[in-house]
Amino acid sequence: MSDCTTRGVDRRSLLRGVGALGAVTTLTGGLAACGGPASTAGGAGRGASAIEAGISYALSTGFDPMLASGATPVAANMHIFEGLVDLDPVDMTSRPALATDMPRRVDATTYRATLRKGATFHDGSPVTSEDVVFSFERILDPASASLFAQFLPFIDEVRSVDERTVEFSLGYEFPLFPSRICVAKIVPKKLVEADSKGFDAKPVGSGPYRLTRALRQDKIVMTKYEDYNGPHPARADNLVWRLMVDPSARVSAMYSGRIQAIEDVPYVDVKGLGKKAEIESVSTFGLLFMMFNCARQPFDDKRVRQALHYALDTEKVIGTALLGNGNAATGYLQEAHADYHRAATVYRHDPDRARELLAEAGVENLRIEILTTDTGWVKDSAPVIKESLDAVGLRTTLNIAQSAAQYSKVDKGDYDVLIAPGDPSVFGNDVDLLLRWYYEGVWPEKRFRWKDSPQDRKVRSLLDEAARSDEEKHRRKLWAQVTDLIADEVPLYPILHRELPTAWDDEALDGFQPLPMTGLSFLGVGRA
Repeated sequence: MSDCTTRGVDRRSLLRGVGALGAVTTLTGGLAACGGPASTAGGAGRGASAIEAGISYALSTGFDPMLASGATPVAANMHIFEGLVDLDPVDMTSRPALATDMPRRVDATTYRATLRKGATFHDGSPVTSEDVVFSFERILDPASASLFAQFLPFIDEVRSVDERTVEFSLGYEFPLFPSRICVAKIVPKKLVEADSKGFDAKPVGSGPYRLTRALRQDKIVMTKYEDYNGPHPARADNLVWRLMVDPSARVSAMYSGRIQAIEDVPYVDVKGLGKKAEIESVSTFGLLFMMFNCARQPFDDKRVRQALHYALDTEKVIGTALLGNGNAATGYLQEAHADYHRAATVYRHDPDRARELLAEAGVENLRIEILTTDTGWVKDSAPVIKESLDAVGLRTTLNIAQSAAQYSKVDKGDYDVLIAPGDPSVFGNDVDLLLRWYYEGVWPEKRFRWKDSPQDRKVRSLLDEAARSDEEKHRRKLWAQVTDLIADEVPLYPILHRELPTAWDDEALDGFQPLPMTGLSFLGVGRA
């Protein structure tokens, strides 16, 4: 296993015997169960070469990689689909997948990529350049309403040069192009065009595993794709993911030996479970954020928004709810990130400053309903947050419910403040992507309702300037300016970045490593 310097994350290893994030999701309609032949889809895939794992989030969306943003389908898709380039889930670097090498720069605005020879989809059909062109075009088509289009605005055209070669023409120079295209997974044109809704429930990719069964409240079963010829062949015949939203169920299953790994170990169970299994807590971008309805008074006044951040006793939240497994935000990125910038404004617990700002804004006896999600560690944080806010004279009410219900209220503008988890690093780790996830598109427009304010326009202008710059030093300077601006305005801003504990049986699994993001990866992992 690589050390923390090589992996680029700050890891706290909690070794056996010594003791010892949420997903940003827009929920869609019902997901149909999908199954393959009875021999593969029926009995949970048990066997000597099966790996069983406990997953902490429900199956909230389908699997179409153009649309899926739920934590569980995104993690599953790492095993089912490939991009030309993929994000290594362990060290967060980009690497060739369907492409033979990283895309080649022809000139400032032209790139070419060559497909791996003999690559096939799970139905046996060859992966062609036509499929690649189709996959990018459907993401970029406004009618598709893909969340990922916002990450690819620089692409003007994708062309098939021959059966295995694709050429990209960019509207402007974008030096991050080779790594950014990891957000686009390649799908079979013929199958998607024939039945896009069916494809969402029964996906067909070119990855090392194919989906054979998915039951919303129960499990996901993936089976080894025998004809996969890429760099990360399956080492297990079956992956069985038990969907265990209840944290105690995950811990019990790990204690019993029924499963070999679980994500998101409850902080209270880390020490005890560390005597049974290997446990490691990894520093992540995964954050707990506070978001305001900036279209509703008095939250349209940044002094009120700042006051709530100063009121928070974040260290108490970390110590009480996360048992020390987190770090108070000192910038938009976690301190372990290579491009971390300490914000010009850092919010420490300062109740007097909070009261001063509220007084300056003319706010007295403010009643606030705080929406939070029912994710275990978030729910544990809520009472401490309420206590902090009440201590500066606010009159708060907690509304704790499932993510779908809360975002339904948020998208209608029917809320004051939302405190929720998020982790867009599952899609990519560069600063441009991480900033654009929250500060471009649906979030400023429909959620914190900041779009087209002078500050919103400034953020997007700085991001666009940084995106076009081929000088790394200049890009970093511009990203730092964005961080300083959003830290001052705080329409949506992190409270903390969490450390994510993962547990696994190192005597049963060979090659397993915990991730610095939501989810589990079994790429390159086998039964010991």
